[in-house]
This record gives sequence, structure tokens and C-alpha cells, in this order.
Amino acid sequence: MNFLKKYRHTWVIPAYGILYLLAFQYIEQRSVRPHIIHMKVDDYIPFCEYFIIPYYLWFIFIAATVFYFAFINKNKKEYWQLVCSLGIGMTLFIIISLIFPNGQELRPSLSGDGIFIELVRYLYKIDTPTNVFPSIHVFNTVACCIAIFRHKFFHHRELILAAAGILGTLIVLSTIFLKQHTLLDVVGAIVLNVFCYQLLYKPKAVREKQPARVRI
Repeated sequence: MNFLKKYRHTWVIPAYGILYLLAFQYIEQRSVRPHIIHMKVDDYIPFCEYFIIPYYLWFIFIAATVFYFAFINKNKKEYWQLVCSLGIGMTLFIIISLIFPNGQELRPSLSGDGIFIELVRYLYKIDTPTNVFPSIHVFNTVACCIAIFRHKFFHHRELILAAAGILGTLIVLSTIFLKQHTLLDVVGAIVLNVFCYQLLYKPKAVREKQPARVRI
């Protein structure tokens, strides 16, 4: 009981997670003709199967970051900033997918039987090339990186910041080098990150910069 009381703020994670998965399953299975998203620059980006590693590491990165801010970090405001950012972005993604069904046709025909190709082949099998805008892989990655880089405990821990920055960059790049997303999906996700940052983090930053009032 003490555990449930101490971490009662975390109930929102499984509650929202269930609702999100149900909504995502619906938009994935409904029969609609998607609007194909494509940019000319996408044709010049080569396919690279080795990016499947950071792409799959996304699941561990997001889970570990949320776990840290939910159960280890004592600053509940930072936890709610991260959770609300993820929730807003993922909800807007569902709404966009409902209003504007979208997809892409960038995936190449896979040949060979190497371990990396097999992992990509499995990814293509379980994940449809629809509902790609904005990229949730990119949005959640950037949202977690923002939380990590703003966390005061990590300010003097360059190794953690470097690892998060490098992994985050590789995850973002993996979405386009695996032909999972167009460049427009990536840009759309980052624009959404900027919106959430302005909404959830910027007010605090502005207040911190304001000089203290001197009472006479």
C-alpha cells in the first residue's frame, strides 16, 4: 500500500498507454485510402539496414527515461513535464491520423538473409507503412532528450548527456535510413516537439530569467 501511495502519480502511464494502444490499433486496422507522403529528398537517402539497432533501442530508451523520471527522480514537476509532453504529442498524432490518413511508399525490396536484414524484414512485417506523420519514434525520442538535458542532476554528467544525445540522433536517423519515415515526418515531429516545449518548459525558463523584484 505504501508503494501505491508513494507512486500514485504513475497511474497515468498505464491508463493512457492502454487508451493509446486501442486508438492506434483502430487507425492501423481501419480500411481507408492513405494520402502518400513523399519528398524528393527522400529518394536520395540510401537504405541502411544497420540502423535497425538504434531503431529497436528506441523502446529501451523511452522506457528507461520514463521509468527514471517516474520512480527515481524526486522532482515531480519534471516527471509531469515529460509525461504531458509525450501524451500531448501522441494524442495529436492519433488525431492527425484520424483526420488525415497517411502513409509512405519508400520501403525497398529486401534481399539477403543477414541478421540485420532479417530484423528489418520482421519490422516491415509487424509495422505497416501507414500513419507515419508525424513520426512518433522521433517525437518521443526528442521529448525524452529534452527531459534528460534539462534535468539538473545530469548537468555535470557529460557521459550521460553524450550517450543520450548520440543515441537520440541515431534513432532519429534510423527512421529515414530504414525507410520507415519520410523527411517530412521527421520535421513534423520536431515541430510538434517545439510546440510542447513552448507549452510545458518555456514558461519556467522565462520566469527563471526574470530578475528578482526588490521590495522597498
